[in-house]
Amino acid sequence: MRAFARISAVLFLLSLNVLVLEASSNSHVRQKRAWIIDSFTIEEEHKGPFPYPLGNISIQRDYVVHFILHGKGVDEEPKNILKIDQNTGLISVHGKVDYEQYHVLKLTFEARKSSSVVDTKLGVEINILDINDHAPIFQKKVYETTTEESMTQGSNVLTVLATDFDKPGTPNSTFQYKILSVTPKTSNAEFFIEQSGKISFKGCLDYEKAKTYNVVVEAKDNGEVVRLSSNTTVSISITDKNNHLPTFAGRTGPGRINERESGVSVLRVHVTDKDSKNTPAWRAKYTIHGDKDNVFSIHTDPETNDGVLVVEKPLDFELAASRNLTISVENEEPFFSCQVQKKAETGLWEVLTTAGVPGQEGVPAAHTEVITVFVDDVNDPPAFKPPVKIIMVEENLEVGHLLETLTAIDPDRTYNSEFVYKIEKDPGNWVTVNPKTGQITTVKTLDRESPYVVNNTYTVTLYAIDKGKPPLTGTGSLIIHLKDQNDNVPELLQHAVDMCLSDGPTAVQIAAHDRDQDPFAGPYLFELQGDVKGKWHLDPYHGETATLVREKTVYAGPHELQLKVYDTQGHGSLQNLSVTVCDCTTSPNCQMQRAVTSRVTNSALGVMIIAPLVLLGVLLLASFLSCKKEKPVMQVDHGTGEYLITSNTETPGTDCPIPNEVQKDQVEHISNGVTLQKVQMSQQCAIQSSIKGQSNLLQMGGTFSQQLPRKTLNRSMSSRSYMKPGPYQNSALRRSMSTSRENYTKMRPLDLRSILNQKMYSIQAHEEPSDDLPKLYAYEGDTPSHCQLDCISIPDSEFTPDRLQDLGPRFNGLAAVSRPTYDSR
Repeated sequence: MRAFARISAVLFLLSLNVLVLEASSNSHVRQKRAWIIDSFTIEEEHKGPFPYPLGNISIQRDYVVHFILHGKGVDEEPKNILKIDQNTGLISVHGKVDYEQYHVLKLTFEARKSSSVVDTKLGVEINILDINDHAPIFQKKVYETTTEESMTQGSNVLTVLATDFDKPGTPNSTFQYKILSVTPKTSNAEFFIEQSGKISFKGCLDYEKAKTYNVVVEAKDNGEVVRLSSNTTVSISITDKNNHLPTFAGRTGPGRINERESGVSVLRVHVTDKDSKNTPAWRAKYTIHGDKDNVFSIHTDPETNDGVLVVEKPLDFELAASRNLTISVENEEPFFSCQVQKKAETGLWEVLTTAGVPGQEGVPAAHTEVITVFVDDVNDPPAFKPPVKIIMVEENLEVGHLLETLTAIDPDRTYNSEFVYKIEKDPGNWVTVNPKTGQITTVKTLDRESPYVVNNTYTVTLYAIDKGKPPLTGTGSLIIHLKDQNDNVPELLQHAVDMCLSDGPTAVQIAAHDRDQDPFAGPYLFELQGDVKGKWHLDPYHGETATLVREKTVYAGPHELQLKVYDTQGHGSLQNLSVTVCDCTTSPNCQMQRAVTSRVTNSALGVMIIAPLVLLGVLLLASFLSCKKEKPVMQVDHGTGEYLITSNTETPGTDCPIPNEVQKDQVEHISNGVTLQKVQMSQQCAIQSSIKGQSNLLQMGGTFSQQLPRKTLNRSMSSRSYMKPGPYQNSALRRSMSTSRENYTKMRPLDLRSILNQKMYSIQAHEEPSDDLPKLYAYEGDTPSHCQLDCISIPDSEFTPDRLQDLGPRFNGLAAVSRPTYDSR
């Protein structure tokens, strides 16, 4: 009822009667009156019942009008909250309105004469009155944070934040924070909260007393009718800090070590710490005191927190039988301490804090422990004094020269000190050592230019072996610096060079080197030897290199030169230099020409190797097919033709010796100057020629025709010997020579071989007088008409007799047949 009365009063006060006058100078003006409503007020979250009247709008007219309402709350969100009676103008409320969503509802009021004619149009505002319907809300139901035990009082632990959605600036939206409870409650700390939401504490945090605090915080508004509130929980975890120092609790381990041993753990020290395990406040950090030579090291076992003492460098019993050390321990994290001195009623408490590393003012000192490590004596290896000796001698010392004496000593006082010296490393086997005295002498000449010498030094390594059990070895080195001597001569770097053929002089660089060092090396002096005037000269001829100049009179081809090369001391040598002069217009250089020739030669050589192998295989196959235990005599057709039977062999003087009866008057000279002779052959030579010559001469003739100069070939072919029947008439050889040429050319190779075998059998089986022998005649003049060889004619201008001097070893046999040896008797 109170709310309804308030609305009615507002409507009454805000109703205005406005008279609108329209005047005209020539006519009467009709008057209109309309109500202008400024605003209405609705309380949010009104509990009803709905609908209830909000207010009435009336307009005095002489005619009937209808009322219409548009805007928020009617046909805009929030829809269907307000309605108007179109006849009476009464506005009614049909639902709740939330102030946090709609502070004001703006509408438009219209009075219409008809659906299309507006009589009056007014603006209406309805204000929503806020009520305390929202409590403050925290951003989180539970806040979690972690803080260190060493945090000082008054520091910000955490800040909470709450929000109230009621109308700002009203009691409904203002609120206060308050700590309702703290769990657990400890005497060393007290938490408080400021109006900004900042949570802090008084006193000292102690991890051992409380590892986690749960703080309940309330936010409560100042509503007039009712006060609303909400709570949140703040969980504060405490991180343990180093407020307890570690203390020693004992040791384990032998506490002793053999001399010369290293990398060995000799003992463990144990500590205790009340701080949280596996935290920086708990982990121990050890320090060794009194170890001047840094022989020992200590590290922390991450699992047990023990200190492991290790001997890093070998200890010598002869120097000290024991070592005393002091070990201190502290934590990885600096020490911290906080104690409450007095609790104040207001403000922070009085506390005493200490922070820093042990040894600082107010910080307790670190705990220490004294450790003794004992050293056990063992056999020590010999030691060379000094371990490395350096000497300097000249190279080329005589064998047996005493270089140096290396001496070893035994560091032990209780063991045998006899040694045996032995060479461990002598790359060139140049020295030997006396096994008892350590004297090193040469057994070979020391050569500075040897590959075993590096940077003019040669290193020899020696062993000294004692007689202990087990025997131990010491190592010493002798570094020999070798002085250079002028024991090497300069040499050419290249012994073959190429030069291009040209109309004028051409040049090429030649260089020399000397294995000796300065002053026994370059610059060098070059001198050409032999008859080189007008052909070759050097310009310049002194320096690290020289320039060889070819005069234009030097023809193309290979040339062999000799040079003398001298070092700065006049020590020189004679060097051979092959110079190839070629026409570079056909190819870029002489190497390419030689490469082409080499490839051709290699191909020809391959053919020469493969061809005899193929021929040998064919002959072996033919021999295998024709070989039988008995060879019957085959009847030979006696025709008028003859066989061509060759008489020379590949090795004259072995198979067919020339009889001594050959007379000098049998030699005749033909027009071209080639000397031939008539030779009477033995029966044995004729038989061998008839079998072997068919293939040998034809093969040799083919090769000869390719390589012999054509004019020489013509003369040789014109004087070639052939077989002519002798005085006997009934021999098998005569019958074979009477066979016609046509039959001979039609025979297959196998038929010819069979006939030759039959001829040999017939000749061997027939007995003839010893003087009935075939004779070899040399033709003088024209070749007979039945000659089976082709005659080749070559112009005389292409032949020079000097070319017959080097035809190769393949023509030695043919030359011996063509020029048989005379009997000097």
